[in-house]
Amino acid sequence: MINQKELPALFTGMMATLAGIGVARFAYTPLLPAIIQAEWFSPSQAAYLGAANLLGYLIGALAGHPLSERFSTRGLFGLCFAGIALSFLLCAGPNSFGWFFIWRLVAGIAGAILVVVGPSLALTATPPARRTGVGTLVFTGIGLGTLVSALVVPALLAVSLTATWIALGVLIIIAGIFCDHNLVQLTLSPPHAAPDSPPSDAHQEHPQKAQGHPEQAHKKPAGLALVIALVMMAYALDAIGFVPHTVFWVDYLAREKALGAHAASLQWVIFGVGAVSGPFIVSWMTRRLGWHRGLVLAFLTKAAAVALPLLSIAFISRSASSFLVGAMIPGIVALTSGRLAELAGPTQHKRLWGQATATFAAAQAFSGYGMSALYDVWHTYTPLYAIGSAVLASGLLLALLSQLVYRRTHAA
Repeated sequence: MINQKELPALFTGMMATLAGIGVARFAYTPLLPAIIQAEWFSPSQAAYLGAANLLGYLIGALAGHPLSERFSTRGLFGLCFAGIALSFLLCAGPNSFGWFFIWRLVAGIAGAILVVVGPSLALTATPPARRTGVGTLVFTGIGLGTLVSALVVPALLAVSLTATWIALGVLIIIAGIFCDHNLVQLTLSPPHAAPDSPPSDAHQEHPQKAQGHPEQAHKKPAGLALVIALVMMAYALDAIGFVPHTVFWVDYLAREKALGAHAASLQWVIFGVGAVSGPFIVSWMTRRLGWHRGLVLAFLTKAAAVALPLLSIAFISRSASSFLVGAMIPGIVALTSGRLAELAGPTQHKRLWGQATATFAAAQAFSGYGMSALYDVWHTYTPLYAIGSAVLASGLLLALLSQLVYRRTHAA
């Protein structure tokens, strides 16, 4: 259970991930068919606008850590929340492709900065023994933002597309105010100072070596660097693998599979429920399996879930796919974040998490534009799910390899 003293850190991180990914990114997915239907943009243009957010996410991921070192967190967060809110409010009516592209880009930049800085701030402000719980639960913001947008967007689309964009902007403003309140509470109650802890894993094959001889954590830094690099590469492949679900899923079901807007919107709600559940599932997994084994299981689950639409789009199959992919999106984010903190220590976490997020964002932007281009050529989304599942399976292999390297490094 989270105690009261940890709530400011938890809520700060949650609001950062809620705005940065849950709304700034994922609220666009259920809007995609409506934008096309309203003839604001063609299907290919609408897909490229989704990819514009991914490009912005890359820029923000690269800038997040340096900006957080140079400017106050409160000022930086305020600017990010304002940028995301404006990206919705200023796109509430038909306009040029360039105008929408710029503001989707801004939303991506601001969202990535929040996701890089927010979780690291929450971890730093939490006692070491409590970081597993807080470190996973901050990512419930992704699911909450997705679920709220999944429920709000279809209801407001019945009113108008313009009202939907405005409501999302207002939602970001409310989240920003709540985040700022908790950030002030963190400032008034200074974070717990926590030294770097050496890499350890309660589920290692030889835990005595990792715990009994802390100096071994730095005995072979090159080996540890390779382990971290493999974890980051697996995380990058995750970014490629889930693009079909997070950008095209609703449009795929509504138009390509002719299920209609209502059935497709319901799947996005199920996706949101999964995204809310993911961090809780991961927290349970981590306590029993450890960060590494939890990460491996999450990759396996996600690869299978992305492939499910290739086998069947019956209600049970598509619902299982929606829920599991939704759950494993914040799940793998939280597991990767926790694994990096475990390997390198909390004070190095923000730097490494920024690098991991930048790598993730680069792969995500590449995948977004690449898959949009493939759709432009093929005029079907179906092959993209096969590509996504295969890439996630590759990520699973890299996660397994990282542990093999870790064990060999610490066996000497």
